[in-house]
Amino acid sequence: MNITIRDLMDAGVHFGHQVRRFNPKSKKFVFANRSGISVIDLEKTYNRLEVATEFVEGLVSSGKTVLFVGTKKPAKDIVKEAAVSVNMPYATSRWLGGTLTNFVTVRNSIEKYKRYLTWQSDGTLDSMHNKESSAIRREMVRMNRNFEGIVGLESMPGAIFIVDARTEEIAVAEATRLKIPVIALVDTNSDPSNIQYPVPGNDDALKSIRIIVETMTEAVQSGLSQRKDKDPIQQRTVKPVIASPSVESEVPATAVKSGEEDTVPETFSSDD
Repeated sequence: MNITIRDLMDAGVHFGHQVRRFNPKSKKFVFANRSGISVIDLEKTYNRLEVATEFVEGLVSSGKTVLFVGTKKPAKDIVKEAAVSVNMPYATSRWLGGTLTNFVTVRNSIEKYKRYLTWQSDGTLDSMHNKESSAIRREMVRMNRNFEGIVGLESMPGAIFIVDARTEEIAVAEATRLKIPVIALVDTNSDPSNIQYPVPGNDDALKSIRIIVETMTEAVQSGLSQRKDKDPIQQRTVKPVIASPSVESEVPATAVKSGEEDTVPETFSSDD
């Protein structure tokens, strides 16, 4: 990885939630509590992140895809930008229930959306009656919100990468049911027990989310570069239908020096 524990600390990855929001199952990732705030052990974060990136790199190099998921407001743009840059599927507007467990039905809806897009591009919609074409256009707006990032997902992803396992608990449950590996950024208020590759860290602050997502994106890029017969990465846009991707040591930076006051900077994660 091209980051250090110091980089993680500078990004505020070590700031957890208030102690009253603490999930006991995340105790193994907590270094200490300072002024009512749980402080995450960045040495464990770094080690877990390294394991997760190695797994993702190997997975992608074998020809499989990683589904990026991040629907909370601070993560949306970051996750979408990262997924588009490596031509991977993503879900940022909302997690559509059944995306994985009811994949066949979801694919049928996506095919319908593709058909509408074709009608829009070849002028068929313009030749329809105004009332009918308006109804289709309204439906396309809803479909775009739901399917924008998974239009090219022709089969099950090899893994899913999630920002905030607590917010995306339905996605975690679906992946767990189908035995799809989950890599997730988990804060101290989350349950990491059902996640194969938990990365403990602040899942509310923009800088924290960005450094973890960018590190994961680099792992995907590395995996793509190792594919023997990979296609050139093409940028995905919102409207056009795209081709589907291929299936298938430092002392912990959180340590507080003796003699320092137990103060916490104002950049700790929000409890909203």
